[in-house]
This record gives sequence, C-alpha cells and structure tokens, in this order.
Amino acid sequence: MQRGSDRVSRRQDDEMKHELEGLLRSGHPTRTEEWHDPEPVADDDPELASDPMPRPGPEGEFEKVRFELARHLGRTQFPADRDGVVSMLRHGHAPDRLCEAVAALPGDAVFDNVQAVAVAAVPEAGRSR
Repeated sequence: MQRGSDRVSRRQDDEMKHELEGLLRSGHPTRTEEWHDPEPVADDDPELASDPMPRPGPEGEFEKVRFELARHLGRTQFPADRDGVVSMLRHGHAPDRLCEAVAALPGDAVFDNVQAVAVAAVPEAGRSR
C-alpha cells in the first residue's frame, strides 16, 4: 500500500499515463485537433528566428550556439562526422548560418555530442571552458 499525499487517485494517474503514451512513443503531438498543440516559434521572434550564430564577444555566446544546435539536432546519433551533423541540421530546418558554421569545420572531425560541435563552431568560447 502506498502512503503519501498524492494529488490524484490511481485511476486518474492511469488515465493520465494513457493520454501521454502516444506522445512519449512518437515524439510528436498525437492530437487530431490542432488547437490542442503548442504553437511553433514565431518567424518574427527576435531571439530565436534572427541570427542564431552570434558575433564574437558578448556573454552567453557559447550557450546560445549550443542551445540552437541542440534544438535542431534533437536526439540524434552520436558520434557523428561533420557531414552527418550538417545533414541532420538541414533535415531539422536549421538556419543557413548555423549549417554553414558547422560545414566550415574540418572534414575529418568526429563529434561525440552537441557540446563538442558547439566547442568546434565557437572556438573562442570553447577555450574558456
């Protein structure tokens, strides 16, 4: 017997698990009504839609690039070579500037994770880590 202060009953808990099962298995919303799904990023959103590759100098540059890479790569297979990462970014509809920055990396480079790609793409910020 479980003792505790649950906010929902076992029945409600099972029902909630059942509702989320499709989302967890597929990795994307499974509702037929579009209005239930969260809205995508707006094209005119200045933080995300404009210039994902920041200019050298300002604080947070490395984190911003790493965030954009992780957002477009998602849960991909690593280790990956440069061409594999570029194709994954293009498949994820990443901005051209981000794809070009990764494409400019050495061709024989193999990356273990998103962190390694970000360090290679922004070498000034990666050295301070």
